Amino acid sequence: MTAFRRRLRDDRGAASTQLVLVVPVLLLLAMLVVQFALVWHARHIAQYAAQRALAAARAKGGTAADGRAQAGQSLAALGSQILTAPSVAVDRTTTQTTVRVHGAVMAVVPGLHLHASGTASGPTERLTTPGGERP
Repeated sequence: MTAFRRRLRDDRGAASTQLVLVVPVLLLLAMLVVQFALVWHARHIAQYAAQRALAAARAKGGTAADGRAQAGQSLAALGSQILTAPSVAVDRTTTQTTVRVHGAVMAVVPGLHLHASGTASGPTERLTTPGGERP
């Protein structure tokens, strides 16, 4: 009877079972860390593209099309694989210019679809007189 009791208390195989249960959880956690680092990076890419587009669109003689073109160039240079399917919206009025860049972030974790965006806004450049009126 003592051999049978020793066999019931035996821990052989416990490490393998623990390894099979713990490793997938650790891999998922590592993938989540990488995924959220990519989201953080994609937000910076979107913000950079929005700022570059704002500089082009708000300049005197600039247009909304100039801003969209500049954002497209910036996104192509930096984030074509990180920030996928980007959209650029440029709103230019006589006093204010706003640029919004939005896109999906490359997925590392299957089934997790995250988005990143950046916005830049500033006054539209125009000539004024010292009193603040337009010439």
